[in-house]
Amino acid sequence: MPKKEVYGAQPPIEILRQFLDYKGWYNRKELTFRTFEDMVMFSAMGTPGGGRSVISSRMVRQFNLLAYTELDDESIKSIFRSLTAYFFKPFPENIKEVIP
Repeated sequence: MPKKEVYGAQPPIEILRQFLDYKGWYNRKELTFRTFEDMVMFSAMGTPGGGRSVISSRMVRQFNLLAYTELDDESIKSIFRSLTAYFFKPFPENIKEVIP
């Protein structure tokens, strides 16, 4: 996570949060609002410490949080394969081949 500035904000995270709140950004050159539709944002983070910062509550509220106890690598791979296979079910076969 980026280092917090004087007022506690993390500018790169605030840009992403703005996108999640407003579904796009304002283009100041053309004076138009650019909307993005049908997008999914995946993210992951470790617990704070060792150079990792706590992210703001304004950003955390955008996500469904999933926490689990330490698992072995094969269990994590199995869970990830199942979730991605379900998510990519409507996609073409050449994309689904990459899941494993």
